Amino acid sequence: MTSKALARVVADAVLIGACIGAGARTVAWPRAWTLLAVMLVVRAWSVAAVRLAHPTLLRERARLPIHRDQPRADRLLVAAVLALGFLALPAVAAADAARWRLLAPVPAGVAVVGLTAFAAGWVIKGLALRANAFAVAEVRVQRERHAVVTSGVYGVVRHPFYAADPLIFVGQALWLGSWTAAALAVAPTALVVVRLVLEERLLRRELPGYTAYAARVRHRLVPGVW
Repeated sequence: MTSKALARVVADAVLIGACIGAGARTVAWPRAWTLLAVMLVVRAWSVAAVRLAHPTLLRERARLPIHRDQPRADRLLVAAVLALGFLALPAVAAADAARWRLLAPVPAGVAVVGLTAFAAGWVIKGLALRANAFAVAEVRVQRERHAVVTSGVYGVVRHPFYAADPLIFVGQALWLGSWTAAALAVAPTALVVVRLVLEERLLRRELPGYTAYAARVRHRLVPGVW
């Protein structure tokens, strides 16, 4: 179980690294290797944390995020978010930083803030998975055992797993040195918001206690904002 989850983490890093390398047209780029190392370390920690708390969930999350039994609309949304946010965006950031240079260079201090945001996004995802045994990849209510989770990061916003995505998208773009890619992060972020809204409708309709939880934890994605 753990080995499959770690294999998925490594495979994801290789795929993202390939996108960055294709965009930059080189693999000799320390910033790219640093980005991948940070992601590997944080996600490996997440695997260990989830294994201790919810081994069944770890098995679910080790699978590919798109399944045959998902609703078609959800499959399309997940595929679009993955393609735009985790594959196209780092490729564009690398191409812009290495070759296009469409906007001014990203200052070193801002780039470090970007790497910090990138790492924080993956940490938040790990904390969300550790807190929520029902955080499977597809949008569905697990009728046999599903319950509202209110502890940990779910006491701050209702969708912390999704809240991490903009940090990852923008953070990786800034660390790689592309204002253009950081601005383009609005596209996958918008798709994340669409999926969140659709999931909220399902949870309010079918999960007992969710409406009361939403009244207590008022913000969906960003504390104090929305």
